[in-house]
Amino acid sequence: MIIRVRSRDGLERVTVPDGGAATVAALHSRIESQLGVPAAAQTLSLNPELLLSSPAPFLSDPSASLSSLGLSHGSVVYLSYAGFARSSAPPAPPLTPAGSFGRKMTVDDLIARQIRVSRQEAPHCTSASFDRDAAHAFQLYVAETLAFAVKRGGFLYGRVADGGAVAVDFIYEPPQQGTEETLALLRDPDEEVHVEAIAAGLGMRRVGFVFTQAVGRKRGTGEYTMSGREVLQAAEIQAEGAIPEWVTAVVKLEVAEDGAADVHFEAFQLSDTCVRLFKEGWFMTEFGEDDDPRLSRMKKDVVVGVKDVREVDNDFFLVPVKISDHQGLLSSSFPIQNRITTVALRSLKNHMDRTKHLPFVKRISDFHLLLLLSRFLDVNADVPALAECVQRQATVPEGYQLLIESLAAST
Repeated sequence: MIIRVRSRDGLERVTVPDGGAATVAALHSRIESQLGVPAAAQTLSLNPELLLSSPAPFLSDPSASLSSLGLSHGSVVYLSYAGFARSSAPPAPPLTPAGSFGRKMTVDDLIARQIRVSRQEAPHCTSASFDRDAAHAFQLYVAETLAFAVKRGGFLYGRVADGGAVAVDFIYEPPQQGTEETLALLRDPDEEVHVEAIAAGLGMRRVGFVFTQAVGRKRGTGEYTMSGREVLQAAEIQAEGAIPEWVTAVVKLEVAEDGAADVHFEAFQLSDTCVRLFKEGWFMTEFGEDDDPRLSRMKKDVVVGVKDVREVDNDFFLVPVKISDHQGLLSSSFPIQNRITTVALRSLKNHMDRTKHLPFVKRISDFHLLLLLSRFLDVNADVPALAECVQRQATVPEGYQLLIESLAAST
């Protein structure tokens, strides 16, 4: 393996052929033979303060193995020496058929060394607030109908405030099929056109993605926040979202030691590096039964810390976002599309009868009701106009009222 040696002369490398089984004494010997610093003059440490005026603990046991000290391929050791005048340059390594660098480097090798994966300290989304009714309607279906047995997902719509705070006001659940481990979104482009027209009239836009985790999901060798499959899907959807404040919410059932269960919401952003790796095609997209769910597999080496690896802990890709709730202007009492029960016009009649005591604009202030109505309206003119009435809580034009009432009465 290669150990990087930093001294006041700069950063240099020595090759230790026996890997982690080699001892500190062997490392001293290699530094002498390859860098020209006598072993007797060397002081080695894992602490960079060795190169400063302050004292630092040094590697005093020559028989200690490098692996016992946590040293591996690419690790850094700090070198100080005294009583010895070193030449201006270390002895040059012998030339090899691959060139003076020791081995042939491909373009992929060079690019890989530029991709460093580290934790992103701060999200672009400063906070995510969820409309209480929308969040409750989503988790209630997953808890009571699906019993958290399979995954469920939806797109978050709302507003992005100055400063990066996101407010989620409704959740659109596209056609989908879920299992314990996978969530297949069977997206309907025509329906999504209607969703976007409603959002535009409401002064909102798509701001994120939400999915649930099944209680029977693969545990691997320990707990984890998101699986490699979930990170890949979330990165793909965040890349499509194309806004820096995009938020991904995870909903799961947590069981306490006393057996009590509680539905828990968490919010994240996928790091900039994660989205870049997805866009450039670095993620392995096939998953095997024996894969560790805590890891994402790469097609090429990336640098994590000082190591070149092809498996990255998913936590490196997750940036936590503060979460809260609010009460928006939309209700979520109307039946929701693309679930087990089909939403028909009879649902419209039942809803209008149940809310007849409210002003008309209040009766239609529900995204899922507007989505049903959009099937019977011009998506480019009528849908945004009706949604704008809801957004402003303004009087609904008589023509729209008559159309909605006639549709309700037609069942």
